[in-house]
Amino acid sequence: MAAARPHVVIVGGGIGGLFAANALLALGLRVSVYEQAPALGEIGAGVMLTPNSVRHLKRVGLEPAVEKWGARLGTGSRYLRHDGKPIAPVQVTDAFGWNALFGMHRADLVDFLAAALPPDIVHCGHRATGFEQDGGAARVTFANGAVAEADVVVAADGIHSELRPFVFPPSKPVFHGTISYRGLVPRERLPDWPMDRWEMWAGPSKHFLVFPVRHGTMFNYVGFVPTDEEMKESWSAPGDADTLRAEFEGWDPRIGAVLKQVDHCFRWALYDREPLPTWTRGRLTLLGDAAHPMLPHLGQGANQSIEDGMALATILAEVDAAGAPAALNAYERLRRERVAEVQLGARKNGLRVDSMDTYTDLRKRDAELAAHADFRKHLYAYDVVPEAKAVVAALG
Repeated sequence: MAAARPHVVIVGGGIGGLFAANALLALGLRVSVYEQAPALGEIGAGVMLTPNSVRHLKRVGLEPAVEKWGARLGTGSRYLRHDGKPIAPVQVTDAFGWNALFGMHRADLVDFLAAALPPDIVHCGHRATGFEQDGGAARVTFANGAVAEADVVVAADGIHSELRPFVFPPSKPVFHGTISYRGLVPRERLPDWPMDRWEMWAGPSKHFLVFPVRHGTMFNYVGFVPTDEEMKESWSAPGDADTLRAEFEGWDPRIGAVLKQVDHCFRWALYDREPLPTWTRGRLTLLGDAAHPMLPHLGQGANQSIEDGMALATILAEVDAAGAPAALNAYERLRRERVAEVQLGARKNGLRVDSMDTYTDLRKRDAELAAHADFRKHLYAYDVVPEAKAVVAALG
Protein backbone atom coordinates (compact mmCIF):
# COMPACT_ATOMS: atom_id res chain seq x y z
CA MET A 1 0.00 0.00 0.00
CA ALA A 2 1.39 3.39 -0.96
CA ALA A 3 2.31 5.76 1.85
CA ALA A 4 1.37 9.05 0.19
CA ARG A 5 -2.30 8.56 -0.59
CA PRO A 6 -4.07 11.11 -2.79
CA HIS A 7 -5.70 14.23 -1.37
CA VAL A 8 -9.24 14.41 -2.78
CA VAL A 9 -11.46 17.46 -3.37
CA ILE A 10 -15.17 16.74 -3.84
CA VAL A 11 -17.34 19.37 -5.51
CA GLY A 12 -20.94 18.88 -4.36
CA GLY A 13 -22.34 18.33 -0.89
CA GLY A 14 -25.33 16.14 -1.71
CA ILE A 15 -25.83 12.47 -0.91
CA GLY A 16 -23.17 11.20 -3.32
CA GLY A 17 -20.50 13.72 -2.36
CA LEU A 18 -21.04 13.37 1.38
CA PHE A 19 -21.03 9.58 1.30
CA ALA A 20 -17.85 9.57 -0.82
CA ALA A 21 -16.22 11.82 1.78
CA ASN A 22 -17.19 9.40 4.55
CA ALA A 23 -15.85 6.43 2.60
CA LEU A 24 -12.55 8.17 1.75
CA LEU A 25 -12.00 9.21 5.36
CA ALA A 26 -12.84 5.71 6.61
CA LEU A 27 -10.04 4.38 4.41
CA GLY A 28 -7.52 6.95 5.59
CA LEU A 29 -7.54 9.51 2.76
CA ARG A 30 -7.56 13.29 3.08
CA VAL A 31 -10.71 14.90 1.67
CA SER A 32 -12.38 18.31 1.38
CA VAL A 33 -15.96 18.96 0.21
CA TYR A 34 -17.09 22.19 -1.49
CA GLU A 35 -20.82 22.92 -1.77
CA GLN A 36 -22.33 25.89 -3.60
CA ALA A 37 -25.33 26.33 -1.26
CA PRO A 38 -24.83 28.53 1.81
CA ALA A 39 -25.69 25.54 4.03
CA LEU A 40 -26.16 21.81 3.57
CA GLY A 41 -29.74 20.61 3.32
CA GLU A 42 -32.46 18.92 1.28
CA ILE A 43 -36.10 19.71 0.66
CA GLY A 44 -38.78 17.48 2.13
CA ALA A 45 -38.94 14.35 0.02
CA GLY A 46 -38.25 10.67 0.42
CA VAL A 47 -35.60 8.36 -0.96
CA MET A 48 -35.25 4.59 -0.73
CA LEU A 49 -32.05 3.00 0.49
CA THR A 50 -31.61 -0.49 -0.92
CA PRO A 51 -29.31 -3.32 0.25
CA ASN A 52 -26.66 -2.60 -2.41
CA SER A 53 -25.95 0.76 -0.72
CA VAL A 54 -26.85 -0.02 2.89
CA ARG A 55 -23.96 -2.51 3.02
CA HIS A 56 -21.59 0.41 2.33
CA LEU A 57 -23.23 2.70 4.88
CA LYS A 58 -22.67 -0.17 7.30
CA ARG A 59 -19.01 -0.43 6.26
CA VAL A 60 -18.33 3.20 7.18
CA GLY A 61 -20.11 2.95 10.53
CA LEU A 62 -23.46 4.52 9.60
CA GLU A 63 -25.77 1.53 10.06
CA PRO A 64 -27.05 2.87 13.45
CA ALA A 65 -28.04 6.14 11.74
CA VAL A 66 -29.86 4.25 8.98
CA GLU A 67 -31.77 2.25 11.59
CA LYS A 68 -32.54 5.39 13.63
CA TRP A 69 -33.80 7.60 10.79
CA GLY A 70 -35.03 5.05 8.26
CA ALA A 71 -38.24 3.03 8.07
CA ARG A 72 -37.63 -0.63 7.22
CA LEU A 73 -39.81 -1.81 4.34
CA GLY A 74 -41.08 -5.34 4.79
CA THR A 75 -42.66 -8.21 2.91
CA GLY A 76 -46.09 -6.56 2.81
CA SER A 77 -44.76 -4.30 0.05
CA ARG A 78 -46.67 -4.78 -3.20
CA TYR A 79 -47.73 -3.61 -6.65
CA LEU A 80 -51.41 -2.89 -7.25
CA ARG A 81 -53.54 -1.93 -10.22
CA HIS A 82 -54.90 1.60 -10.21
CA ASP A 83 -58.20 0.38 -8.75
CA GLY A 84 -56.45 -1.33 -5.81
CA LYS A 85 -56.45 -4.90 -7.12
CA PRO A 86 -53.18 -6.60 -6.01
CA ILE A 87 -50.69 -7.49 -8.75
CA ALA A 88 -47.63 -8.95 -7.03
CA PRO A 89 -45.38 -8.60 -3.99
CA VAL A 90 -42.41 -6.25 -4.22
CA GLN A 91 -38.96 -7.75 -3.73
CA VAL A 92 -37.46 -6.32 -0.54
CA THR A 93 -34.49 -8.66 0.02
CA ASP A 94 -31.37 -9.33 -1.98
CA ALA A 95 -30.50 -12.70 -3.50
CA PHE A 96 -29.12 -13.83 -0.12
CA GLY A 97 -32.34 -13.03 1.75
CA TRP A 98 -30.98 -9.90 3.45
CA ASN A 99 -33.66 -7.25 4.04
CA ALA A 100 -32.02 -3.83 4.22
CA LEU A 101 -34.62 -1.76 2.36
CA PHE A 102 -35.42 1.55 4.05
CA GLY A 103 -37.59 4.56 3.36
CA MET A 104 -35.60 7.67 4.26
CA HIS A 105 -36.25 11.41 4.41
CA ARG A 106 -33.62 12.98 2.14
CA ALA A 107 -32.91 15.70 4.71
CA ASP A 108 -32.22 13.07 7.40
CA LEU A 109 -29.82 11.24 5.09
CA VAL A 110 -27.90 14.41 4.25
CA ASP A 111 -27.84 15.41 7.92
CA PHE A 112 -26.35 12.19 9.23
CA LEU A 113 -23.87 11.89 6.36
CA ALA A 114 -22.65 15.42 7.16
CA ALA A 115 -22.69 14.90 10.94
CA ALA A 116 -20.32 11.94 10.60
CA LEU A 117 -17.65 14.18 9.03
CA PRO A 118 -15.14 16.28 11.01
CA PRO A 119 -16.25 19.94 11.15
CA ASP A 120 -13.47 21.28 8.91
CA ILE A 121 -14.25 19.01 5.93
CA VAL A 122 -17.26 20.74 4.31
CA HIS A 123 -17.02 24.27 2.90
CA CYS A 124 -20.36 25.82 1.90
CA GLY A 125 -20.89 28.89 -0.29
CA HIS A 126 -18.42 27.68 -2.94
CA ARG A 127 -19.80 27.51 -6.50
CA ALA A 128 -17.32 25.93 -8.91
CA THR A 129 -16.60 28.04 -11.99
CA GLY A 130 -13.40 26.63 -13.43
CA PHE A 131 -10.99 23.71 -13.53
CA GLU A 132 -7.42 23.16 -14.66
CA GLN A 133 -4.79 20.51 -14.18
CA ASP A 134 -1.19 19.68 -14.98
CA GLY A 135 0.79 16.50 -14.53
CA GLY A 136 0.97 16.80 -10.77
CA ALA A 137 -2.19 18.48 -9.47
CA ALA A 138 -5.75 19.59 -10.22
CA ARG A 139 -7.28 22.94 -9.27
CA VAL A 140 -10.89 24.08 -8.93
CA THR A 141 -11.74 27.78 -8.89
CA PHE A 142 -14.88 29.12 -7.24
CA ALA A 143 -17.08 32.16 -7.78
CA ASN A 144 -16.00 33.60 -4.42
CA GLY A 145 -12.36 33.69 -5.54
CA ALA A 146 -11.23 30.59 -3.64
CA VAL A 147 -9.03 27.95 -5.27
CA ALA A 148 -8.79 24.32 -4.14
CA GLU A 149 -5.84 22.16 -5.20
CA ALA A 150 -5.67 18.39 -4.86
CA ASP A 151 -4.40 15.18 -6.40
CA VAL A 152 -7.98 14.20 -7.39
CA VAL A 153 -11.11 16.26 -8.02
CA VAL A 154 -14.49 14.51 -7.91
CA ALA A 155 -17.44 16.27 -9.55
CA ALA A 156 -20.47 15.22 -7.48
CA ASP A 157 -22.46 18.33 -8.36
CA GLY A 158 -25.55 16.84 -9.95
CA ILE A 159 -27.30 16.68 -13.32
CA HIS A 160 -26.40 20.32 -14.04
CA SER A 161 -22.74 19.78 -13.09
CA GLU A 162 -20.44 22.76 -13.59
CA LEU A 163 -17.43 20.47 -13.96
CA ARG A 164 -18.78 17.79 -16.31
CA PRO A 165 -17.94 19.88 -19.45
CA PHE A 166 -14.26 19.63 -18.45
CA VAL A 167 -14.61 15.86 -18.93
CA PHE A 168 -17.05 15.54 -21.83
CA PRO A 169 -18.68 18.05 -24.21
CA PRO A 170 -22.03 19.42 -22.97
CA SER A 171 -25.13 17.40 -23.82
CA LYS A 172 -28.78 18.13 -23.25
CA PRO A 173 -30.61 16.18 -20.54
CA VAL A 174 -33.36 13.92 -21.89
CA PHE A 175 -36.87 14.89 -20.79
CA HIS A 176 -39.18 11.87 -20.50
CA GLY A 177 -42.58 13.56 -20.69
CA THR A 178 -43.34 12.94 -17.03
CA ILE A 179 -43.52 15.05 -13.92
CA SER A 180 -43.83 13.80 -10.39
CA TYR A 181 -45.71 15.39 -7.54
CA ARG A 182 -44.21 14.57 -4.19
CA GLY A 183 -44.52 15.41 -0.55
CA LEU A 184 -44.88 14.13 2.99
CA VAL A 185 -47.86 13.38 5.25
CA PRO A 186 -47.49 13.03 9.06
CA ARG A 187 -48.59 9.64 10.35
CA GLU A 188 -51.12 11.17 12.76
CA ARG A 189 -53.19 12.36 9.80
CA LEU A 190 -53.72 8.75 8.67
CA PRO A 191 -52.96 6.70 11.80
CA ASP A 192 -54.14 3.41 10.27
CA TRP A 193 -51.82 3.60 7.25
CA PRO A 194 -49.37 0.63 7.28
CA MET A 195 -45.86 1.93 8.00
CA ASP A 196 -43.92 -1.27 7.31
CA ARG A 197 -44.10 -1.44 3.49
CA TRP A 198 -44.07 0.41 0.21
CA GLU A 199 -46.98 0.23 -2.19
CA MET A 200 -47.22 1.24 -5.84
CA TRP A 201 -50.38 1.63 -7.92
CA ALA A 202 -49.57 1.10 -11.61
CA GLY A 203 -51.11 2.72 -14.70
CA PRO A 204 -52.78 3.44 -17.01
CA SER A 205 -50.36 6.20 -18.15
CA LYS A 206 -49.31 7.13 -14.60
CA HIS A 207 -48.48 5.59 -11.24
CA PHE A 208 -48.56 6.42 -7.54
CA LEU A 209 -46.14 5.38 -4.80
CA VAL A 210 -46.28 5.56 -0.98
CA PHE A 211 -43.63 4.55 1.55
CA PRO A 212 -42.81 5.50 5.15
CA VAL A 213 -39.83 7.64 6.21
CA ARG A 214 -38.35 9.01 9.45
CA HIS A 215 -38.77 5.78 11.39
CA GLY A 216 -42.45 5.56 10.48
CA THR A 217 -43.51 8.98 11.77
CA MET A 218 -44.52 10.18 8.29
CA PHE A 219 -44.89 8.79 4.81
CA ASN A 220 -43.71 9.96 1.43
CA TYR A 221 -46.04 9.98 -1.58
CA VAL A 222 -45.15 10.41 -5.25
CA GLY A 223 -47.59 10.70 -8.14
CA PHE A 224 -46.06 10.33 -11.62
CA VAL A 225 -48.14 11.89 -14.41
CA PRO A 226 -47.57 12.49 -18.14
CA THR A 227 -47.11 16.02 -19.47
CA ASP A 228 -46.20 17.84 -22.68
CA GLU A 229 -44.73 20.71 -20.66
CA GLU A 230 -40.95 20.59 -20.46
CA MET A 231 -39.80 22.30 -17.27
CA LYS A 232 -36.46 22.73 -15.53
CA GLU A 233 -35.33 19.72 -13.54
CA SER A 234 -35.84 20.68 -9.92
CA TRP A 235 -36.63 19.03 -6.60
CA SER A 236 -38.23 22.14 -5.19
CA ALA A 237 -40.62 23.63 -7.77
CA PRO A 238 -44.04 24.11 -6.15
CA GLY A 239 -46.87 21.84 -7.29
CA ASP A 240 -50.63 22.33 -7.10
CA ALA A 241 -52.36 19.92 -4.70
CA ASP A 242 -55.73 20.20 -6.46
CA THR A 243 -54.14 19.35 -9.82
CA LEU A 244 -52.55 16.30 -8.22
CA ARG A 245 -55.87 15.18 -6.72
CA ALA A 246 -57.56 15.55 -10.12
CA GLU A 247 -54.90 13.38 -11.80
CA PHE A 248 -55.78 10.41 -9.58
CA GLU A 249 -59.53 10.90 -9.36
CA GLY A 250 -61.30 7.52 -9.65
CA TRP A 251 -58.25 5.48 -8.57
CA ASP A 252 -58.13 3.31 -5.44
CA PRO A 253 -59.90 5.21 -2.63
CA ARG A 254 -56.80 4.73 -0.48
CA ILE A 255 -54.95 7.13 -2.80
CA GLY A 256 -57.79 9.60 -2.37
CA ALA A 257 -57.39 9.30 1.39
CA VAL A 258 -53.71 10.22 1.10
CA LEU A 259 -54.30 13.11 -1.27
CA LYS A 260 -57.04 14.52 0.95
CA GLN A 261 -54.27 15.20 3.49
CA VAL A 262 -52.04 17.09 1.03
CA ASP A 263 -51.83 20.82 1.70
CA HIS A 264 -48.88 21.54 -0.61
CA CYS A 265 -46.46 19.50 -2.70
CA PHE A 266 -43.42 19.77 -4.91
CA ARG A 267 -43.30 19.18 -8.66
CA TRP A 268 -40.30 17.52 -10.27
CA ALA A 269 -39.65 17.04 -14.00
CA LEU A 270 -38.06 13.69 -14.90
CA TYR A 271 -34.80 13.91 -16.82
CA ASP A 272 -31.84 11.65 -17.32
CA ARG A 273 -28.95 11.58 -19.81
CA GLU A 274 -27.70 9.07 -22.30
CA PRO A 275 -24.87 7.04 -20.74
CA LEU A 276 -21.59 8.94 -21.13
CA PRO A 277 -18.71 7.27 -23.00
CA THR A 278 -16.22 8.67 -20.49
CA TRP A 279 -16.34 10.03 -16.94
CA THR A 280 -12.69 10.86 -16.38
CA ARG A 281 -10.07 13.27 -17.68
CA GLY A 282 -6.73 13.10 -15.95
CA ARG A 283 -7.26 13.90 -12.27
CA LEU A 284 -10.95 14.82 -12.64
CA THR A 285 -13.75 12.26 -12.45
CA LEU A 286 -17.53 12.30 -12.15
CA LEU A 287 -19.75 10.71 -9.50
CA GLY A 288 -23.49 10.25 -9.06
CA ASP A 289 -25.88 12.39 -11.09
CA ALA A 290 -22.98 14.33 -12.61
CA ALA A 291 -22.02 11.06 -14.34
CA HIS A 292 -25.27 9.14 -14.66
CA PRO A 293 -28.54 10.91 -13.83
CA MET A 294 -31.31 8.35 -13.94
CA LEU A 295 -35.06 8.13 -13.69
CA PRO A 296 -36.42 7.15 -10.27
CA HIS A 297 -38.27 4.04 -11.44
CA LEU A 298 -35.83 1.61 -9.80
CA GLY A 299 -35.19 3.79 -6.76
CA GLN A 300 -31.45 3.75 -7.55
CA GLY A 301 -30.26 7.35 -7.99
CA ALA A 302 -28.90 7.80 -4.47
CA ASN A 303 -27.95 4.13 -4.18
CA GLN A 304 -25.78 4.15 -7.30
CA SER A 305 -24.10 7.35 -6.07
CA ILE A 306 -23.22 5.53 -2.83
CA GLU A 307 -21.86 2.58 -4.82
CA ASP A 308 -19.74 5.07 -6.81
CA GLY A 309 -18.31 6.57 -3.63
CA MET A 310 -17.44 3.20 -2.14
CA ALA A 311 -15.77 2.03 -5.36
CA LEU A 312 -13.80 5.26 -5.69
CA ALA A 313 -12.59 5.17 -2.09
CA THR A 314 -11.62 1.49 -2.29
CA ILE A 315 -9.50 2.10 -5.40
CA LEU A 316 -7.88 5.38 -4.32
CA ALA A 317 -6.91 3.89 -0.95
CA GLU A 318 -4.50 1.58 -2.75
CA VAL A 319 -2.57 4.11 -4.87
CA ASP A 320 -0.31 7.11 -4.36
CA ALA A 321 -0.78 10.59 -5.82
CA ALA A 322 1.14 9.72 -8.99
CA GLY A 323 -1.12 6.72 -9.60
CA ALA A 324 -4.37 8.67 -9.21
CA PRO A 325 -5.15 9.19 -12.94
CA ALA A 326 -4.82 5.45 -13.66
CA ALA A 327 -6.96 4.71 -10.60
CA LEU A 328 -9.69 7.07 -11.79
CA ASN A 329 -9.75 5.37 -15.17
CA ALA A 330 -10.10 2.03 -13.39
CA TYR A 331 -12.99 3.42 -11.31
CA GLU A 332 -14.71 4.56 -14.49
CA ARG A 333 -14.29 1.20 -16.21
CA LEU A 334 -15.73 -0.57 -13.18
CA ARG A 335 -18.77 1.67 -12.83
CA ARG A 336 -19.85 2.67 -16.34
CA GLU A 337 -21.37 -0.65 -17.42
CA ARG A 338 -23.17 -1.20 -14.10
CA VAL A 339 -24.81 2.22 -14.01
CA ALA A 340 -25.67 2.21 -17.72
CA GLU A 341 -27.61 -1.01 -17.12
CA VAL A 342 -29.43 0.57 -14.19
CA GLN A 343 -30.13 3.82 -16.11
CA LEU A 344 -31.71 1.94 -19.00
CA GLY A 345 -33.51 -0.44 -16.64
CA ALA A 346 -35.10 2.54 -14.89
CA ARG A 347 -36.38 3.84 -18.23
CA LYS A 348 -37.91 0.46 -19.07
CA ASN A 349 -39.51 0.04 -15.67
CA GLY A 350 -41.08 3.48 -15.95
CA LEU A 351 -42.76 2.46 -19.20
CA ARG A 352 -43.88 -0.77 -17.56
CA VAL A 353 -45.51 0.73 -14.45
CA ASP A 354 -47.21 3.40 -16.56
CA SER A 355 -48.49 0.74 -19.01
CA MET A 356 -46.87 2.59 -21.89
CA ASP A 357 -45.14 1.51 -25.09
CA THR A 358 -45.45 -2.30 -25.36
CA TYR A 359 -47.27 -2.59 -22.03
CA THR A 360 -50.84 -1.80 -23.10
CA ASP A 361 -51.74 -5.42 -22.28
CA LEU A 362 -52.10 -5.24 -18.50
CA ARG A 363 -51.70 -8.99 -18.11
CA LYS A 364 -48.27 -8.77 -19.74
CA ARG A 365 -47.37 -5.81 -17.54
CA ASP A 366 -48.56 -7.56 -14.38
CA ALA A 367 -46.59 -10.70 -15.23
CA GLU A 368 -43.45 -8.64 -15.78
CA LEU A 369 -43.92 -6.80 -12.49
CA ALA A 370 -44.14 -10.15 -10.73
CA ALA A 371 -41.06 -11.44 -12.57
CA HIS A 372 -39.15 -8.23 -11.74
CA ALA A 373 -38.34 -9.74 -8.33
CA ASP A 374 -35.41 -11.65 -9.86
CA PHE A 375 -33.91 -8.47 -11.31
CA ARG A 376 -34.18 -6.68 -7.96
CA LYS A 377 -32.65 -9.61 -6.05
CA HIS A 378 -29.48 -9.38 -8.12
CA LEU A 379 -29.49 -5.59 -8.24
CA TYR A 380 -29.57 -5.55 -4.43
CA ALA A 381 -27.03 -8.37 -3.99
CA TYR A 382 -24.27 -6.58 -5.91
CA ASP A 383 -21.24 -5.62 -3.79
CA VAL A 384 -18.89 -3.17 -5.49
CA VAL A 385 -16.01 -3.63 -2.99
CA PRO A 386 -14.71 -7.05 -4.14
CA GLU A 387 -14.95 -5.80 -7.74
CA ALA A 388 -13.03 -2.64 -6.84
CA LYS A 389 -10.31 -4.64 -5.10
CA ALA A 390 -9.96 -6.84 -8.17
CA VAL A 391 -9.59 -3.70 -10.31
CA VAL A 392 -6.84 -2.43 -7.99
CA ALA A 393 -5.02 -5.77 -8.21
CA ALA A 394 -5.10 -5.52 -12.00
CA LEU A 395 -3.40 -2.12 -11.83
CA GLY A 396 -0.35 -3.86 -10.44
